[in-house]
Amino acid sequence: MTAAVVATQSRNRPAAGMLLVAGIVLATLTEAIASTVLSLGRGDIIGDTYATPDEFAWLDVGYTAPKLIGFMAAAWLMNRINPRSLIVCSTLVMGAACAIATITARLDLLVLLRVMQGFSGGILLVAGQAIIFLAYPRRHQPILQALFAMGAVVAPATIAPALQGWLLDSQSWTWIFFSAVPVALAAAGLLLLADCPAPVKVARRPFDWIGFSLVFATLFCFTYVFSQGSRWDWFEESRILWLTVIGTAALLAFVAQQAMAKGQGLLDFTLFRSEDFSFAFIVSFVAGAALFGSAFLIPSFAVSILAFTPTDAGLLLLPSGALFIGALLIAAFVMQVRRVPPIATVPFGILMIMVAMWMLSGSTIESGADDMMPAIVLRGLGLGFLFLSITLIAFGKLNHQNLASGVGLFNTGRQLGGLMGVAWLQTLIENNVAANVAVLGANVTAGIPAVSERLATTTAMLAAKGMDPVAAGRAATSLLGRAVAGQSTVIAFDTAFNAVALLFVVAAPVLVTIKIGLARYMRKRTEQSSLEPTAVPMLIASTSDKALSWPSPTLASNVLDDGNQRQVENARLPA
Repeated sequence: MTAAVVATQSRNRPAAGMLLVAGIVLATLTEAIASTVLSLGRGDIIGDTYATPDEFAWLDVGYTAPKLIGFMAAAWLMNRINPRSLIVCSTLVMGAACAIATITARLDLLVLLRVMQGFSGGILLVAGQAIIFLAYPRRHQPILQALFAMGAVVAPATIAPALQGWLLDSQSWTWIFFSAVPVALAAAGLLLLADCPAPVKVARRPFDWIGFSLVFATLFCFTYVFSQGSRWDWFEESRILWLTVIGTAALLAFVAQQAMAKGQGLLDFTLFRSEDFSFAFIVSFVAGAALFGSAFLIPSFAVSILAFTPTDAGLLLLPSGALFIGALLIAAFVMQVRRVPPIATVPFGILMIMVAMWMLSGSTIESGADDMMPAIVLRGLGLGFLFLSITLIAFGKLNHQNLASGVGLFNTGRQLGGLMGVAWLQTLIENNVAANVAVLGANVTAGIPAVSERLATTTAMLAAKGMDPVAAGRAATSLLGRAVAGQSTVIAFDTAFNAVALLFVVAAPVLVTIKIGLARYMRKRTEQSSLEPTAVPMLIASTSDKALSWPSPTLASNVLDDGNQRQVENARLPA
């Protein structure tokens, strides 16, 4: 159970409410900057820190694993710490860790700073989204969650890579961390000025140290396996095998321990009694794979195949961000003003992402930004329609007691889906490159007239420029081999783009089946519970010794729920 939050009434002003949302969005921007720093700055950081690939891997794992753990621990912390203090402290910790990272090249210190950044980032994402849900009426959530998604989803997928590419080309990787510092200070200042929700006192439960230890081991092992497995050819390396076994055993032990905890554990199983949350939690894996996978493929293709600079690779995704924001606002308008149910835009999002990935699968070594832009823009539209919908579906019917836990679990699913998606695509590309080289190489032999003509032409051109004929022949063969390797890589990337499109082709009917199955299960469960005899609960009045008997448990729960709802609604911030 987590503490609910409602707004204080002493400073009930619209401007203060806007400051709250602006401060939370800026806080999520700091996490967006820190979370994507390794995507384009990897080579520069390795060069300055003299890190081996194994040592550098801890910078990645040291951020992602604590972030996932922060997702799981945020609900308990919100039950113990004032929500504003929690998010302000997390933002300041993020800013301080980024500031220190700008003045050091020590690898061990950078790993520690990444741990701080990851944990504080997970906390502020969950706390920020939960506060917005709890501080404002549900009817205003579409536009508010669209604004939150601009910092939490759009920025790391589109805006941050463009900023980082420009900083890498014009300054250095340390400036990427430095850019988060003023944003963190501005976010903390706005949050301190805003009318922030105050906690409502609810029953506290002790921290589940056993469950936390088990989920810590699970998330750490799976993070390392998913992020480093493709580099070690997965189970061919003993450490990957053993970490997979340990992570799986810890996961099974965690689930069993939570089941025996009978509602007092770290995970709130009542979340999955909601059909909508269960469905959205499953969709979050697929959506995370699509978001993180496509965000990995497009810049990687641009840098490795098209020889884009970091700035050009980052700018390639920027127009997608504009359409992403536009789709969020359009979806928010039709849901909030036109009262369209969130599930209605999910098919549009899936279809647009699928078509965009299919269009990118036709890219060649001669492609440019103009050739890829229509597909990239369409991808942005699809992600905007998809992510706002599943967010509102997931949290629309959760109560104030389990909302923060739901936000944390939902974000954990999206992040794990992204890790699995990127790992799958990396492995797919590596395997396809090797297979394509073998196939193309078998058909590129000296006995084929076209190959002989290509070698003769290249040799003559090199010899005409002053190269020795023997050396020119060797160079021509080497250039032909590089061309074969380049074409093999292009084909591998096209296969990966197609794989993301096919993921939705397979996932769409599966998700529809799951949705129908969950609906039928919940309906059957409701019918069975309505037929079971129940005892009439007694409510003891606080102002008298007289006991009030309710005619039915349903009426009693409705009256209590309505009273709690009015208490929260009356104290919420204005839109």
